[in-house]
Amino acid sequence: MRIWDNGPDTNRLHCANTHTIYPVTGYLHILNQLLATALARQPRARLARHAEYIARRQNPDGGFSGRQGESDLYYTAFALRALIILNALTPDRAAAAGQFLRASLTSQASIVDLFSLLYGCLVAHAGGGLDILADCPADWPERTTLLFESLRTKDGGYAKAPGAASGSTYYTFLVTLCYQMLDRELPDKDHLLQFIMSRRRDDGGFVEIPPMRRSGTNPTAAGIGILQLLKQGDLATAETQPAIDFLARMPSPEGGLRANNSIPLADLLSTFTGCWTLDQLGALNRIDRPQALAYVNSLEENNGGFRAGLWDQEIDVEYTFYGLGSLALLT
Repeated sequence: MRIWDNGPDTNRLHCANTHTIYPVTGYLHILNQLLATALARQPRARLARHAEYIARRQNPDGGFSGRQGESDLYYTAFALRALIILNALTPDRAAAAGQFLRASLTSQASIVDLFSLLYGCLVAHAGGGLDILADCPADWPERTTLLFESLRTKDGGYAKAPGAASGSTYYTFLVTLCYQMLDRELPDKDHLLQFIMSRRRDDGGFVEIPPMRRSGTNPTAAGIGILQLLKQGDLATAETQPAIDFLARMPSPEGGLRANNSIPLADLLSTFTGCWTLDQLGALNRIDRPQALAYVNSLEENNGGFRAGLWDQEIDVEYTFYGLGSLALLT
């Protein structure tokens, strides 16, 4: 798989002849399994409403879009993730999505798009047995890792684009997940560990970029996720307790979690990532779960889908995944 050719058009994906690795273990697989198992306890009619909403959002080209615009790899991956945890990714829906994913192999791409493409291929394979990357060159995983290493920064992390002065906690998490999906070893793990620990702040959480002094819920979830991937889940109390204490301070009066302590209102993304992290650290009881669940329920639409927050008037497939994930964790 020739990804992002060298030269002036450095963000173009190309693919053209081998078998593909589709791992059945790992961070994302465990996440999906846990959420799917918990959601299965919900009333079928409730789950069906959300599955039908997502199915209605599938476009004629097989992909999914956000609140407006054409099909997009990012939203397609979220829609597939939601369908898989709902146990509603039928072979027909997976095949249609596969057409869009195949067509995207020659489209302009960012690192987020590449992550979404790889993950979309994995989920479409799980849901419909499709090997979307079957025609790629035998060395496409190695070419892909070379691309990732072009994003490596001097501080040991990964950035959105080559030549960045410092790494991003978010993009480093995405690259780390991609290495696991590709079944490849991360190079220089010690430097990566130093990077992520440099993003920890005195409040116990993690930040996205070096100048930031106030931690955020989502960078903290990414930081703990990176540590879990690097250490295969074997984290010391000294590594986890500060993050637990930080996240336990993030609920707002609404019940959901805030992005950081300077923001008065909760949002569904922060609620999901914070609850997932606390759950993985065995500390979800540190927040008021019934109150958090009431917040999540308040964002659910009767005809399926979730809004981002009480301040939001629209629904989309991304926040529907966060809503379903939060519902699974909190019940």
